[in-house]
Amino acid sequence: MKRIIGRNAEMKQLTEYAASGKAEFVVIFGRRRVGKTFLVKEFFRGNFTFYLSGAENASKKEQLFNFTTALNKHSKAEYPPVDSWQNAFVQLESYLQSVKTNGRKVVFIDELPWLDNAKSGFLLAFEYFWNAYASSESGILLIVCGSATSWLMNKIIRNRGGLHNRVTRQIFLEPFTLNETEQFLKSKKIAMTRFQIAECYMIMGGIPYYLEQLERSLGLDQNIDKLFFKKNAVLRNEYSKLYASLFKKPENYIKIIEVLAQKRKGLTREEIVKFSRISDGGGLTDMLEELELCGFISINSNFTNSKKNQLHQLVDFYSLFYLNFVKDRKGNDASYWSSLIDNPVHRSWTGYSFELLCQTHISQIKKALSIGGVISYLSGWRSKESADGAQIDLLIDRNDNIINICEMKYSTKEFTITKAIDANLRNKRGAFIEETKTRKTTHITMITTYGVKHNEYWNNIQSEVKLDDLF
Repeated sequence: MKRIIGRNAEMKQLTEYAASGKAEFVVIFGRRRVGKTFLVKEFFRGNFTFYLSGAENASKKEQLFNFTTALNKHSKAEYPPVDSWQNAFVQLESYLQSVKTNGRKVVFIDELPWLDNAKSGFLLAFEYFWNAYASSESGILLIVCGSATSWLMNKIIRNRGGLHNRVTRQIFLEPFTLNETEQFLKSKKIAMTRFQIAECYMIMGGIPYYLEQLERSLGLDQNIDKLFFKKNAVLRNEYSKLYASLFKKPENYIKIIEVLAQKRKGLTREEIVKFSRISDGGGLTDMLEELELCGFISINSNFTNSKKNQLHQLVDFYSLFYLNFVKDRKGNDASYWSSLIDNPVHRSWTGYSFELLCQTHISQIKKALSIGGVISYLSGWRSKESADGAQIDLLIDRNDNIINICEMKYSTKEFTITKAIDANLRNKRGAFIEETKTRKTTHITMITTYGVKHNEYWNNIQSEVKLDDLF
């Protein structure tokens, strides 16, 4: 068995579900390439009573053929071919009843959404199988997963018909953290400094499949050129597949992603409607919720708790990198990324991406500030009154009457707070206190790659967090 990197919380959940002593219906969801199938297969070491994977764009006839093949492989019997999903699940029930074991009967159906062709009758047959048989069998552990999160949410988890409230457990599989990424790279014997790992993460996110493509014989810049900028590069062609795999009609989802990519600080709902030209209604609400659920966007509360002013922000590192550097590039400059280092465009991207890196590692920041056990609320804030449009991207509003005003800065060395930067920080804090009328103590917290240089302005900050702390 391959070593599972990280995923400690998910493995604990699976262990609990396997030992619950009752029928379990577990849905595992998450974006494409995040490692859902790998986790389940490695956790159970491939010991499934029955395993089936849906095939992308396959016909009903082809899916049923694959079902019969899988059933005969597991049962070591000769079940005849079937022409309907109703008959397929009758056969599966018959087989499961014949299995004699004191342990769990683990049924794993991977890429479940792909089995549901138009007018195939799959969902009704699956629903009947669970309700009429599996739900009353204490030995059954049914696990389903798939990348098409919108299908899983609408057809299974939020089902208003026969599967309403039938799912007993849910696991959302998130990308690796920085720490898990470091562990993964070490397991592949890929040597990188933490600064390089951070930049790698800012390009790919913590997506195991993307990280798997790195070659240890190449430097990070060379790897990025190979994976994104050479002809037929693996991750150059991933973008179109990514959203199509998750959403049945991906066009409007992509529109939202692409307008958010142009406005890095985020957009209100009204601004998304304006720039994307998508009508404002329930359909947009669903799309925004699904994009947030999949981890592509964050919906950030304003400190004033005004829903109208909530900012929607693109937080998927891969999409952001692709749209900034790959999408509209013509030709195949095989050394494009290597030549861009220390270019103003590169510096602008690293600054913003580092902010996202910090926002995706809030628990590590809180631990570094020794407030891991303090209840706190995260938000942003945008001034309505200050002439320079003061904005704070991350506020940690704590129950101990302190608010951390976080300033995130990416630098290749110790960060220097200049007279101008100091004035800007004091202006932000002053505008925030004046406009919000907060009575809490405000602390300026610097989050940087290599720390803050101890000059005459250093004492004006109350706390700092370094890149190492995010690991």
